[in-house]
Amino acid sequence: MIMKIYECIYIYIYMSSIKIKNGSRSEKNGWINITVKGNPYERGYANGYLVAPELKSMFRILDFSLMDTYGFSREFFAEVIGELYGTKIKDNFPEFYEEIRGIKEGAAARNVKLSMDDMLMWNCSYSIPYIADYIPKLVVFNPKLNQKYGYLFAGSKLTDVEKIDYGMKIDKCTGFIAVGDYTKDGKIVCAHNTFDFFVEAQHCNIVIEIKPTKGHSFIMQSPPGHIASGTDYFVNSNGLICTETTLGGFNVFELDDPICCRIRNVVQYANTLDDCVEMLKKNNGGDYANSWLFGDTKSNTIMRVELGLKYVKVEKKKNGYFVGFNGPTDDRIRNLESKNTGFDDIRRHQGARRVRLTQLMKLYKGKIDIDIGQRILADHYDVYLNKINPSSRTCCSHYELDNREYMSQSDRPKPYQPLGALDGIVTDTTLAKKMGFSARWGSSCGMPFSATDFIRAHPQWDHLEPYMPDRPSQPWTTFTGNAKKSKTTPRNKKSNKSTRRK
Repeated sequence: MIMKIYECIYIYIYMSSIKIKNGSRSEKNGWINITVKGNPYERGYANGYLVAPELKSMFRILDFSLMDTYGFSREFFAEVIGELYGTKIKDNFPEFYEEIRGIKEGAAARNVKLSMDDMLMWNCSYSIPYIADYIPKLVVFNPKLNQKYGYLFAGSKLTDVEKIDYGMKIDKCTGFIAVGDYTKDGKIVCAHNTFDFFVEAQHCNIVIEIKPTKGHSFIMQSPPGHIASGTDYFVNSNGLICTETTLGGFNVFELDDPICCRIRNVVQYANTLDDCVEMLKKNNGGDYANSWLFGDTKSNTIMRVELGLKYVKVEKKKNGYFVGFNGPTDDRIRNLESKNTGFDDIRRHQGARRVRLTQLMKLYKGKIDIDIGQRILADHYDVYLNKINPSSRTCCSHYELDNREYMSQSDRPKPYQPLGALDGIVTDTTLAKKMGFSARWGSSCGMPFSATDFIRAHPQWDHLEPYMPDRPSQPWTTFTGNAKKSKTTPRNKKSNKSTRRK
């Protein structure tokens, strides 16, 4: 018995702290901290090797969630995405294709066997909700896919414009970036938290530093085995800060280069803010429509890029702020490429957070720093009910607590749906120059989540129980580049509290 205890301790220590050629792994406060380096295949192999257990778990979840959401299997999506995007990635981004191949083979070295199509699909997974509506068209008009899967859509009287309507309900995350008169030192502060489903996003707790042989090094939050963030928080060695919030209700798509490669290209190779815009626009298919927030610490300039499909809005400031609330400010994107955006509806999370974030920018004008950024992400003020009320409408989103009784659109989303803020990340110019950020895994406010208690209270979600973990309260933790040790903020720090409107 004693021997088994020692064996368990050894296994835990080994798994939580690993060093291999071209990579290392450690764990702290709910985060898995990875560092990889080398040529594309080398850094990919190290990445795949170090996150193999999480990849195995993630694909088990995908087997369930893709069928549960769309009615198509993981194998179907792997083959479709591999066929649609594989050649594009290989031809237009050979470096990243090789890195993905390395991830696959690194995972295989620890007996996690995945195909190249599996890995391409997984890296393009944030594009799937945009692709899904167009699956019939994409399958039927592709000779290879039609031969195998065309029967699924036989008799549908498909035309080149008809599609399935999955609703395109992709509207996640809260963010802001501020500079000049709005920040404590006049320099840049950037904050973001990720809204996502508790099942699908449970492994987005990886902080990975990538040191490529070409281009800029960078640190990002990521799920396991991704070449790009997905949750989209990056800081690179060239002084660039990058995050985004999705544009809700976006409903147009064209098959082109996937966003995972375009944004990775930005983070690794862009030298200016203008470079960022051009790289995002090039071969854009609308497969992840976002309000991208950038900060250039060298010029002390911030930028918002609202990236639709045909329409793109670019704004730069040296004094002011941009907020991300899941709605487009561009009238063309909102009216011509989206529907039901919730832009001006404070019963909806988009409109409510647009109002609240603007209030908070004004409230904290001249004071915004990392501590205030953490406080804003943790904010629980509901502008519709005019009170503290952790819910879908607050900056720290809690759909799991929301009965949705005030929704103007009854199916977006369902009452007590297990989704919401999964994290919080903040950086400023000083920390960004160390290629770092302050991050919290779990709700930005620190509120714990018990899956057992949740399902007991809301048994309509009991089919999720085998796939949904607890998320205990975690402290804020600072990560910097060059694999430096992290430091922890005490749990009782004042910035963890919600802020009332004054």
